Amino acid sequence: MIRRRTIGTANGIFAAASYGLNPLFALPLFTRGMEVNSVLFYRYALAVILYGLWITLHKKISLKIHKGDILPIFALALLFSLSSLTLFDAFNYIAPGVACTILFIYPIIVALMMTVFFKEKLSKIAVTSIILTFTGIYLLYNGKPGAPLNTHGVIMVIASAFLYAFYIVGVKTNKTIKNVNSAKLSFYVMLFGLVIYIYNLNFCTELQIPQSPFMWLCLIGLSVFPTIISLETLTIAIKLIGSTTTAILGALEPMTALLVGMLFFEERLTVKISIGIILILTGVILVISKDRLSHRHG
Repeated sequence: MIRRRTIGTANGIFAAASYGLNPLFALPLFTRGMEVNSVLFYRYALAVILYGLWITLHKKISLKIHKGDILPIFALALLFSLSSLTLFDAFNYIAPGVACTILFIYPIIVALMMTVFFKEKLSKIAVTSIILTFTGIYLLYNGKPGAPLNTHGVIMVIASAFLYAFYIVGVKTNKTIKNVNSAKLSFYVMLFGLVIYIYNLNFCTELQIPQSPFMWLCLIGLSVFPTIISLETLTIAIKLIGSTTTAILGALEPMTALLVGMLFFEERLTVKISIGIILILTGVILVISKDRLSHRHG
């Protein structure tokens, strides 16, 4: 059981960190004139091809699914894909680091949904962790001098947070897909998620073609790190340690986005940001410690 929790926690950390790499690969594409729907089409299409080859040829996993699994997986795919669309749209209106910071309201949404609708008990440690990480996120946002705040951008990020929360809760609570292999579930979420961009691009007649090898490298990076790796590790984490704990570990996502901003986009490290990072790490460590202690005594 302890090994199960350790593996789940590790996957939750990888999911958050890899998802936080979205701005690293997306921003260079936007600055070169590629629009959101085209970027996301390539992100999902390349992910489907690369991941499909990986799980069929290397992992030897069959892609066959039961007819009864198609509708719930399709619904999850729409939630995940729309979450990507609204987040990437927000990048055009507010700083990506700020967008990823605001996105972190999703653990609160997950915790409340699991408590209200599925009677999951919210422990005092979980509440403390949420307060610490949420305060940390607030400091990260307010620690960025002169960060523009566009109303449309904020609304898009909040919408993204709700959609992402619904996806996380759906993976955990949907009994139909409970026994679906994690890799297979991730593959079909990406495949079905393409529908939105095919429709938005007028059945690909408005799809933009990348104009340089660098743009293709960015698209491949986008399909591998914040898509394939993030989605598979997120799915595994949810199944092993639950929705709420996985969501709290997601605090590492805006921290990753922040580090990317400092390393590649000249964002500054302030005292407020430093305190915010410490609070977030404390909240995450509390969650990990709680899981280990409860199972050691159990």
